[in-house]
Amino acid sequence: MNHERLPPNDPDAITDAAAHWCMRLHADDCTEAERQAFAQWLAADPRHAEEYKAIGAIWQNVEHVPRSQTHLVYNPPYRRPPLRYRLRRFAPAFACALLALPVAGWFGWEQGLLPNSYQHLSSGATRQTVQLSDGSQVELNLHTELRYFNFKDQRKVVLVEGEAFFKVAHDSEHPFIVQAGRGHTRVTGTQFNVWKYQDQVKVTLVQGSVLVSSDGDDGYRLSPGMQATYRKGDFEPQLAQNDDYERSLAWRSGKLVLDDLSLQQALPIISRYLDKPLRVADDSTGKIRISGVYNTGEVERLVAMLPKVLPVYLTRSKDGGTVLNRIALPPPRG
Repeated sequence: MNHERLPPNDPDAITDAAAHWCMRLHADDCTEAERQAFAQWLAADPRHAEEYKAIGAIWQNVEHVPRSQTHLVYNPPYRRPPLRYRLRRFAPAFACALLALPVAGWFGWEQGLLPNSYQHLSSGATRQTVQLSDGSQVELNLHTELRYFNFKDQRKVVLVEGEAFFKVAHDSEHPFIVQAGRGHTRVTGTQFNVWKYQDQVKVTLVQGSVLVSSDGDDGYRLSPGMQATYRKGDFEPQLAQNDDYERSLAWRSGKLVLDDLSLQQALPIISRYLDKPLRVADDSTGKIRISGVYNTGEVERLVAMLPKVLPVYLTRSKDGGTVLNRIALPPPRG
């Protein structure tokens, strides 16, 4: 199992990891390797143990909440966002305790804090098509991980990494929200694609309508054929009309389409399929353009072939990654 490396100063990432570990440790299929990985994570930073203990404390309190009570009290050791937002971040941990804590499950569902359904999906080295508990269909590209929560007032997907195509079951009273990076895509029923690599996100709308927000804006509504891209720190997403969006969706047929892109533009698209990111040595190399149709399962082979089709040679960085270097052209004669 792959475990995402956490930014050292990101409390939200620590909360997500703590909730994920709680879910796994309570699962019947939890392995000894996972338990050892959890112990390493716990020892890596004092905040990890603090966050994990906070989740346990909330469980103990919730177990004794009477059904007539209308709120929970959580007193964190440091300043946090509002309770409703925080408890939703604990959703994976709470979900694994619903059967053991029926009162907590009933209370959390009624308050819109806990889901009544949770799914963790990971595609690995093969594409997958799965159906969510609400009837929506999701196609997962290679090496894609997402989590689905069905709350009383909304359906929520967290795209951890990778790429997914959604065919959302229509439900106007329960919007479908995809969280990717620092932004959200909100719909009630439609078809769209979400691509995520590191902190970069691209949303492509095929059918219906979606509202895309990035790190701070109120959101922009897309019409079919439009794309919205954003990354961490972007106050608003960048919008573009892409009538030939099938190129972006070629992965559904196992194809990677690069249509006259600079290497700088193509690197995130290619690196999504690699164990370590592909880099360029300098801006001059990044301006070289590339085109072609390749198999998503053979991207490593594509990288090895680049010196045969482009004026570049390959070197290794200190971390073992591949670096593209431009071959200097000979000076003109005369």
